Amino acid sequence: MNEILSIQNLSKNYGRIKAVDDLSFTVERGTVYGILGPNGSGKTTTLSVITGVLHPAKGSYRWFGNKPGKRERKRIGSLVETPNFYPYLTLFQNLQIAARIKNVQEEDINRVLGVTDLLRRKHSKYDTLSLGMKQRLSFASVLLGDPEVLVLDEPANGLDPEGIAEVRRVIMSERDKGKTIIIASHILDEVEKVCTHVGILKMGKLITSGLVDKLLVMDRVLTLSAPDNTKLKEILEKSGLVKNIKEDVDCITATILSETEPGEINKYVIEKGITLTRLEVNKPTLESQFLELVREQN
Repeated sequence: MNEILSIQNLSKNYGRIKAVDDLSFTVERGTVYGILGPNGSGKTTTLSVITGVLHPAKGSYRWFGNKPGKRERKRIGSLVETPNFYPYLTLFQNLQIAARIKNVQEEDINRVLGVTDLLRRKHSKYDTLSLGMKQRLSFASVLLGDPEVLVLDEPANGLDPEGIAEVRRVIMSERDKGKTIIIASHILDEVEKVCTHVGILKMGKLITSGLVDKLLVMDRVLTLSAPDNTKLKEILEKSGLVKNIKEDVDCITATILSETEPGEINKYVIEKGITLTRLEVNKPTLESQFLELVREQN
């Protein structure tokens, strides 16, 4: 994969407040990179710098291997600041203005309205839209000209569940076209659903980064029961398949070793003469994993 974005030792201050602190990471072509962190962690400032809205105090960044310039920015669609739409104009008229600013042919307007499922509302005035529809219109504006890269700041912020699902659908549709997408978000569930990679920020610093399905994965915990839990515990202790075995009132909990599958444990205890009456696999929530990663840096 080719490197789309490279950030090296980026810092940005607001007076004495260091919003971004010596930040470095890269984004590869075709990935969906989530910048995850609580409010005030530096997510929006980072996106504002790499889209040219703010100037860094120090450090540098490159788009497509080059210093950022007009040619590079034409290949990027960004939703960092809410577009200024006119409430008394229709969706089509608002996008006509955006298309002129971007120097994009008006023929592209119907395409982006179709992508965002707003084509049937093209002649509706902006102030008649729901919040989710308004956010999708913002996406439509970003998609004008079919940019290779999308940079999105909290795209689902403030939306109800239906609006979040609508926005997620648009993001996943663009992801499936092979576009590179960078998303800043504090909504853990959305990062897990749409992102391939994640970088976690805390107080302007990158505390960890990597593949979502590897970074945000912790030990799976089994809950087991059998007619004789004491005997089950003894068998599990000798199995070499689990660790941290604890006997509770009516069940046993144990942590599965990373290379082990629950089916192997079931098969093993059956071979030892134990029939399980309960076998549950509990994966820690993304929220608990995120909090644990942040806590480790305290």
